[in-house]
Amino acid sequence: MMDALGLRLPIFQAPMAGVSTPQLAAAVSNAGGLGAIGVGATDAAGSAEMIAETRAATDGPFNVNVFSHETPQPDPEAEQAWLDLLHPLFAEFDAAPPARLRTIYRSFDDDPDLLALLIETRPAVVSFHFGLPGAQAVRALRDAGITLLATATNTDEGRRIKAAGLHGIVAQGIEAGGHRGVFDCRAPDPQLGTLALTRLLTAELDMPVVAAGGIMDGAGIAAALRLGAVAAQLGTAFIDCPESAADAAYRAALHGPGGYRTRLTSVISGRPARALENRFTAEDSVARHGTPPAYPIAYDAGKALNAAAKAAGEHGFGAQWAGQGAPLARTLPAAELVATLARELEAHR
Repeated sequence: MMDALGLRLPIFQAPMAGVSTPQLAAAVSNAGGLGAIGVGATDAAGSAEMIAETRAATDGPFNVNVFSHETPQPDPEAEQAWLDLLHPLFAEFDAAPPARLRTIYRSFDDDPDLLALLIETRPAVVSFHFGLPGAQAVRALRDAGITLLATATNTDEGRRIKAAGLHGIVAQGIEAGGHRGVFDCRAPDPQLGTLALTRLLTAELDMPVVAAGGIMDGAGIAAALRLGAVAAQLGTAFIDCPESAADAAYRAALHGPGGYRTRLTSVISGRPARALENRFTAEDSVARHGTPPAYPIAYDAGKALNAAAKAAGEHGFGAQWAGQGAPLARTLPAAELVATLARELEAHR
């Protein structure tokens, strides 16, 4: 896969929807790695703009990541109960919760326009998070010459990715920042670590595996390669690059005490995701007494609460996703960070 993509370095930048930008993706690709943009939080028109902007800034391959989550089923009663539970937090900032919650992101499976766009623009790589698309979509993307990857958090998901005919697996360990890529949030999660999951998948499945989760430097990349991975995917390492879309509060929190106490929580979006410890993740009354609606319906409430808090000068309700390696984050331009990672990797081979 690495040779087919023409990559000089086994370094993938995680897509990080909302944080990754075309500028970040292009800088990583130009430096010899695989840059990525996450388009799961936008529509086909927004995706087209991001792809065009990335392509204008690099001749190298890049990854376009989409969300293949199960279509959420509205549940007005559960949604109202969740809004009622959040009401005191909104009131703290002299704001009211939304009157109702919306499905703010469409699944790739429900967006034929996005599929048509990917077939037309043919990015080098398309990757799937939260599950797999239907066989017809996989076949169409493969026929377009696109390399296809999907996230697995356990061996069963890895087997399903192979059976679906994709080209590779992103092995996401429990250490990873952002949303867990679990196919079914209702199923038991073995919460495998990156190294164990990578080794299990490389030992069992005869296909390329990209290790992801908690990897922040060349030593971590080297460890993943020794376990059989073809590359390592890093996300948190790139948050404080100037090319990322992270705001100042997010960057400051990354280097603060919350970086040592990341939490896996569903209260922000409705799906389990690892974030820096902040006001929202530490809101015990929400975590103990309520169950959020389905993703991404719950995220509508989370985003509204964050907007209300920020307007009042409180930045502790943001989706400040980060992995367990957060304290190792560096403040470097993306190209310089990739070059540093390459030197560290060479030193640890």
